[in-house]
Amino acid sequence: MKTTPKHNERVAKMTFASVYPHYVEKVKKKGRTQDELHNVIAWLTGFDENKLQELINEKATFKTFFERADLNPNAHLIKGNICGYRIEDIDNTLTQQVRFLDKLIDELARGRKIEKILRTK
Repeated sequence: MKTTPKHNERVAKMTFASVYPHYVEKVKKKGRTQDELHNVIAWLTGFDENKLQELINEKATFKTFFERADLNPNAHLIKGNICGYRIEDIDNTLTQQVRFLDKLIDELARGRKIEKILRTK
């Protein structure tokens, strides 16, 4: 499934603050913790809890969120399907980065070991 310019624009304008509560709810519902969620987000973006809260308070768009991120050099190892898209086939960089985050959170919610989510083993 190819992303469209309209889809990519919608993703770019979406605020992290609008999606973050859904991330928290998803992982907690599956028995994981908010600390684990923050660990996963920090691995991908380099953001600590203070920076995350700052971005939430500012209602930063995903465009701003990922412009400020220091993307993990191993992010390219995140592969698979999420939201109907094969991550490695997404040609828009920002949309791909958002799907990286979605995939990591999905893996966390599904009970995958943190070491595997963080692509350390």
